[in-house]
Amino acid sequence: MKRKRGEKEAAAEKKMEIVWQTPTNPPEKHDYIFRDGRRYVRPYYFEFISHVKNRWAGKTIVNLFAEEFKGRPYDYYVSAVKCGRIQVDGEMVPISYIVKSSQKISHFLHRHEPPVMAWDVPILDKEDDVVTVWKPATVPVHPCGQYRKNTVVGLLQAEYGLAPLFPVHRLDRLVSGLLILARNATKADLFRQEIEAGKVQKQYVAKVVGVFPEDEQIVDVNVNYNAREGRSTAEVGNSCDGSSIKGKTACTKFTRIGTNGIHSIVSCKPITGRTHQIRVHLQYTGHPIANDILYLSENVTNRSSEGVNADRAARSPNNCLVPENNSSDKYGDSTKEDFDIDPMCTNCPDLAPKGYDGHEEGLWLHCVQYSGPGWVYECPYPDWAVLT
Repeated sequence: MKRKRGEKEAAAEKKMEIVWQTPTNPPEKHDYIFRDGRRYVRPYYFEFISHVKNRWAGKTIVNLFAEEFKGRPYDYYVSAVKCGRIQVDGEMVPISYIVKSSQKISHFLHRHEPPVMAWDVPILDKEDDVVTVWKPATVPVHPCGQYRKNTVVGLLQAEYGLAPLFPVHRLDRLVSGLLILARNATKADLFRQEIEAGKVQKQYVAKVVGVFPEDEQIVDVNVNYNAREGRSTAEVGNSCDGSSIKGKTACTKFTRIGTNGIHSIVSCKPITGRTHQIRVHLQYTGHPIANDILYLSENVTNRSSEGVNADRAARSPNNCLVPENNSSDKYGDSTKEDFDIDPMCTNCPDLAPKGYDGHEEGLWLHCVQYSGPGWVYECPYPDWAVLT
């Protein structure tokens, strides 16, 4: 890839032997570094491409990045424009350049991904047009936000050469369990049609606070997701004042599997598929997931002190039983952790990006089964689902 850049940067890049990556570069095994039970991604150079939105038009190129992409300081963007790491329509521009709608803007940067737990992604079933896996907690399904290689799709491509893959359904990053991936677009579309027609049933298992009722509980309460806060709320209307109910209709069926008087294991069958639906509906029942900090109230947190640290539970083999070939024991700390330090990078020399606290939590929520017309896929229960 040829780009115009300043002589100083060109000399530095020649010395560092920079190789720019784009979304077409597949993840590979040597891209990963293992440290303290975590899987890190060796930092790499990457090209982000976007087009100027109408609301961005009229801003200087530096102000656009500083205001819209706040993960780096203003001075970084000034330097990036000056040396050609930020370009407009493939050309270097001055820092005072005013962008116009629909122009192509590109940002070449040293990319650091957040770490995830150092579990494998075990393959449960492998067919000609479908593959199912045990998704570990903390690993996102597909590239999103800061994640690209540290994803289920990325890891399956790096470890097994499986590509392309089309995730059939969602699993939140902190949720573990069954994930179905189609191996071609046609099969993915067939799954999509069955899901949209309401022909697919889903089942999860959760570990919740307190003694869950013995009888089946059906929660038929709207779920309203607030993207700014990153959480949902259960919304109940008031028939007296005639106020409208916010959010989308949502229904979940819950059945208690067992209890030890402190926690309960609950089977969860979502009829609809709203963001954080199971989590917020369990909160609505008064029995939130026992380590779900986002939906635990203060009084519940005090009652569930032994279940709050999901990060500890997710790392410990005693609390998260996985297939033998998925043990993190085989991942000792990497002996070769070297990577090029980029003098302009605001994350170097750290492996993780700035702002990452290193204490991710895996939820006690696990997908165990998906079924549809003529097919059933399952995933084993995690060890935390067995109460003692």
